[in-house]
Amino acid sequence: MYEVKPYPELSWSLTRHKTMLTCLRKYAYDYYTSHNGWLSSADTLAKQAYRLKKITNLEMHFGSVVHDLIFQAIQNVLQGREIPSEEAMVDNVRHHLNRGFVESTRKEHLWWNRPKHYTMLHEIYYSQTNTLPEAKVNKITERLQSTVKNFFASQSFADVLNQEDMQFIDSEKFRFMKADGVKVFIVMDLVYKDLRENKWVIVDWKTGKKSDEDRNQLALYALYLQQKYNIDSIKDIVIRNEYLLDGTHIEHQLEEQDLINVQHLYQISIERMKEYLNDTSRNEPLPLTSFPMQDDPRVCSRCNYQELCFPELQHSNASDV
Repeated sequence: MYEVKPYPELSWSLTRHKTMLTCLRKYAYDYYTSHNGWLSSADTLAKQAYRLKKITNLEMHFGSVVHDLIFQAIQNVLQGREIPSEEAMVDNVRHHLNRGFVESTRKEHLWWNRPKHYTMLHEIYYSQTNTLPEAKVNKITERLQSTVKNFFASQSFADVLNQEDMQFIDSEKFRFMKADGVKVFIVMDLVYKDLRENKWVIVDWKTGKKSDEDRNQLALYALYLQQKYNIDSIKDIVIRNEYLLDGTHIEHQLEEQDLINVQHLYQISIERMKEYLNDTSRNEPLPLTSFPMQDDPRVCSRCNYQELCFPELQHSNASDV
């Protein structure tokens, strides 16, 4: 039975760490103020913060939809069900994107009350218009066909189809390991063992352009897998980034020092997180004023919490009248 607690459990993820480094006020809103905001009995600020936390943007929504449909396609293969055609998947992605736009523009009242179950696009919410930037729409439209085509042609999907030589690990939505009692969360798209090469393969689907990979993220993947399955050597783990935009992939081979570095990172990061707690035993945060705001307007312009930091941007809603 779910137990309502006044404060969330302290946990760590690379996303949480980066949020703390980028803006402590956003960190507070994401991980403390919004807690319990889904409850009808929650106070107004918690509800508002939780609602704003669930806002997404067009690029993120596109990536999320593609990841979800790739997951479904792979599950269909592994469970012997029909595999969608390339054309069907393109249509499905387009359908989900269109639905997200409709929910953002015509069903805001539904999102307002159940933000977890409906889509609200940042571009719609803060512009208070019913149109998306043309340049963004064109960019996503251009990426859609090639992204789906390159998934079906990818090395990793070929491995999925070659089931007799691969041992697939059951997907878990929330993988974690513990560091001094604190859960360290890891999100991996696909994990399997190549029985021919006797190698473990971690796949990360990328729907955006190539960028310098965060080696700490790669090391977290490998560290988790090594601990979970008692893998003797880091050399037996391959991390493959599948770049769906251009149809290429890059395989990374890590060193033991990478694992040491990422352990140091989350240990130091967790200690810094604890500096913003009033009571570490309950994970009770310091007052909101102890979490300073970001002073770079470019960062603020992309943030979901603009209306909390700048009340003049307060969004009106029919349910408030």
